[in-house]
Amino acid sequence: MDEAQVIARVRGGTTEAFGEIVEHYQTPIVRYLLRMTGDVNVAEDLAQDTFIQAYKSILKTTSELSLKAWLYKIATNNARQFHRPAAAALVHSADRLREVSGTETENSPNSVVERTAIEEALVRVPHEQRVCMALHFVEGLKYREIADIVSVSEEAVRKRVARGSKEFRTVYRATSGEED
Repeated sequence: MDEAQVIARVRGGTTEAFGEIVEHYQTPIVRYLLRMTGDVNVAEDLAQDTFIQAYKSILKTTSELSLKAWLYKIATNNARQFHRPAAAALVHSADRLREVSGTETENSPNSVVERTAIEEALVRVPHEQRVCMALHFVEGLKYREIADIVSVSEEAVRKRVARGSKEFRTVYRATSGEED
């Protein structure tokens, strides 16, 4: 997808062109928001809000807009506004996780248990660190792109990723029974 052309078509009044943006980014945005909230339904709702906000605001953006980074910034802000009780349990069906993440998982119980432990550990990492980790490791964004999205320096992003990774390993080991 040529983002510049699609944006130009949307700005030119071809509203159907925005559907191309949604089609291209919907799965990655939902997957990202799932990692931020730990709830598939909430992630889907926040993704829908993200695209509605983007549609309403796209005419106000500059021509050198990085669409991907801009959408993740809107999604990050929406996730930040979502307040989830810390004690809530994180339970997902393997089928739903596979559908949203677009990845294949084995049908063995160990695979489901491991996936659940990973998701539980990730959602327990502090929000600011989890955002940076998900954008870097899962979505493949560079530190400078993440810095623009979360409005901090590249060095702050590096530290958040490093600290978040350390926290994730600690929590994962504790929840999965894995030892050092």
